[in-house]
Amino acid sequence: FAGTTSLNPMQSTVFDAAYNTRENLLICAPTGAGKTNVAMLTVVSHLRDVGLIGESFYNNEGPVNTGKKIVYIAPMKALAQEVVEKFSSKLKGLGIIVRELTGDMQLSRAEAEAAHILVTTPEKWDVVTRKGGDGSLGSTCGLLIIDEVHLLADERGAVIESVVARLHRWVESSQRQVRLIGLSATLPNYEDVATFLRVDKRKGLFFFGPEHRPVPLQQTFIGVTAHTKDRFKREKKMDDVCYEIVSDALRHGHQVMVFVHSRKGTGTTAKALAERAAMNGELERLFIGDEGEDDVRTKYIERAEKSRNRELTEHFRNGMGIHHAGMLRNDRRLTEQMFNDGAIKVLCCTATLAWGINLPAHTVIIKGTDVYMPEKGTNVDLSILDVQQIFGRAGRPQFDTSGDATLITS
Repeated sequence: FAGTTSLNPMQSTVFDAAYNTRENLLICAPTGAGKTNVAMLTVVSHLRDVGLIGESFYNNEGPVNTGKKIVYIAPMKALAQEVVEKFSSKLKGLGIIVRELTGDMQLSRAEAEAAHILVTTPEKWDVVTRKGGDGSLGSTCGLLIIDEVHLLADERGAVIESVVARLHRWVESSQRQVRLIGLSATLPNYEDVATFLRVDKRKGLFFFGPEHRPVPLQQTFIGVTAHTKDRFKREKKMDDVCYEIVSDALRHGHQVMVFVHSRKGTGTTAKALAERAAMNGELERLFIGDEGEDDVRTKYIERAEKSRNRELTEHFRNGMGIHHAGMLRNDRRLTEQMFNDGAIKVLCCTATLAWGINLPAHTVIIKGTDVYMPEKGTNVDLSILDVQQIFGRAGRPQFDTSGDATLITS
């Protein structure tokens, strides 16, 4: 593949089981250890087994009796979009068609059938597989990859459960082999999950502890105690603490991501940071950067000015960006690209960004730990899975030797 020369230790351990057998696999490894590439191995091996690429078959018995399609289940639409881009760029040379099947993209029946790889979300795949029968999409699936299996514990876990259970039933009733791959972050009870996915514990279960993280992580917890019942004062204090960390990171020339727990909060946090910087007279120097190295920014200036999203343009002038699910897809993508190229130094975003979009920063801050749950009508504490996921964004394997993660709570 373009851009990949060798496998890291984790991928090498898994390689034989992934590429040379048709075992079900469950792979648990920390964020950034390269699980997507393991999925890639199984994809290529499956395409080879059904005779779409290459000459030799596994065991030389001709194509395996199984569906041709590969279905990759990603937990969020945004992540699905990224996987599609990644896979199609790598498999373009082999003439493999990768399509996205989510609420964002309408696919006609013919397009879905022509695609070799479908990337979808659990809910969508659940809907597709409800209608059985021989001609349906579900029956043409021969390899099912489920990313972030640790979501089983979440509200949406039931959907993944029903998808897997339906798959097992389909395998039993039609006597076809369908291979199932689970990718997950570190799980405490990985053996139970392995049993549920019908993974052979001796051959198909791989567990890598946190020491396999490519970038060591420095974690800090800061408790904010404003001795007052006044929510407003506490918020203000949090902003102060937050600003100290952000400005410190910027002095060292790092990029920062601030995770906030409401869409509106992204904008207000960016504003608060800008105001504090202006008060200390550091806005120009730290956030916007010198005019000399400004070529990256000038590239984006007109696109940012043109955007309909007023907040986006306003924060862009201060060298910051915001990102949440309530923004338009183009605006979101623009923000991601700008952050990636270093045109903006600080990104205020909601937790949706952490589930997958591979946009790492050296320093990650979680501001506050109470998330509003509309179902319960109150604030609940951030789940530990979310925290791990967000902290997984700290430290960029390509550039940094360490990552910084801070949790600010009351």
